[in-house]
Amino acid sequence: MRQRWWALLAAVVVLSACTTVEEAPVEDRLRLSRASFSDLPGWARDDLTGALAAFRLSCDALQKRPPETEMQGGFAGTAADWQGVCAAARPAPGDTARAFFEAQFTPYLVSGDKGPEGLFTGYYQPLLRGSLEKKAPYLTPLYARPDDLVSVNLGDFSEDLKGKTIQGRVVGQNLTPYFDRSEIEKGALDKAQVPSVVWVDDPIDAFFLHIQGSGLVMLEDGSELQVGYAAQNGRTYHAIGKTLIERGVLSKEDVSMQSIRQWLEQNPTEAADLMNLNPSYVFFRRLEGAGPLGAQGVALTPGRSLAVDRRHLPYGLPVFLDAEEPDNQGRLQRLMIAQDTGGAIKGVVRGDYFWGAGETAADKAGRMKSKGRYYVLVPKHITVPASVQK
Repeated sequence: MRQRWWALLAAVVVLSACTTVEEAPVEDRLRLSRASFSDLPGWARDDLTGALAAFRLSCDALQKRPPETEMQGGFAGTAADWQGVCAAARPAPGDTARAFFEAQFTPYLVSGDKGPEGLFTGYYQPLLRGSLEKKAPYLTPLYARPDDLVSVNLGDFSEDLKGKTIQGRVVGQNLTPYFDRSEIEKGALDKAQVPSVVWVDDPIDAFFLHIQGSGLVMLEDGSELQVGYAAQNGRTYHAIGKTLIERGVLSKEDVSMQSIRQWLEQNPTEAADLMNLNPSYVFFRRLEGAGPLGAQGVALTPGRSLAVDRRHLPYGLPVFLDAEEPDNQGRLQRLMIAQDTGGAIKGVVRGDYFWGAGETAADKAGRMKSKGRYYVLVPKHITVPASVQK
């Protein structure tokens, strides 16, 4: 055990001495421009009742954090600053949800290095078929978190690496990268040490579950097992849709979850190799009660939960989204709560919209590639640092 921790410390020292961390090039800088609620397109039309309910769920998590904990992003104060706002949200604030948000928060337009416009995609809760035992046709495992998977918060060791983590495993006295998807699919895990949460009947369904992060598994007796994200192997996410575009199989206009799935199903001999080009691999756990759970640890709310890049935005932050509907069918103009993240969600102006469960949600999520912008709502008593104001 002593060797294990010396290995971890040595890895952190080496990484801290480097000028860059492998996972990221130069990142966007977050800039905030103060606005008024009248600047938010569609604010007056949005029924904020659902947003307030989602915010209260985030408050359950925020209230448990040590008061001195700094909120991610460097502009949103400490947990104590939010705990007072959360107290004002219970039981029922003022006259309406709108009155609560307008009384407690100041909106700011978010910009990155390329301006305030960014990409917004969608995700959903898939439904799979499975068994608690391995038997035909249930041959694809959803693994639990391996005991040898180690996660290191580099910010604990160096201010320069704040917000960055690495995952790996200790081999001898060295911390090495964890197995990638291809290695795991070929049997690299010690099955005695890594139990399967459940076995499912379709490797393509399992692959998309890794991207979505949580789902429902219908068992043979008709009961449902809810599974959610437990850990990730630390490898960088690779979008296989990009590979299909590079190969000329799909165009940028045609690529979607549906078109990617169709190609995988129509090309079974090549499907495994293509999926293995994404080295990222997710491990799961059973979820009890309401769900699915986002990375903040609270139940996600369809149409109100947003996955964000946590390097820039903290969990629990209200975010007003103004983006295109899938297939340009109108505008999504609504107050969301930052409650989740994902391997593909990188950048200052970047988000993943949670559509819920079912076929309609899957269709919307699969076709969403929307341009848009968002405003963050910061508690009025927090002074946003001049370094991030535009």
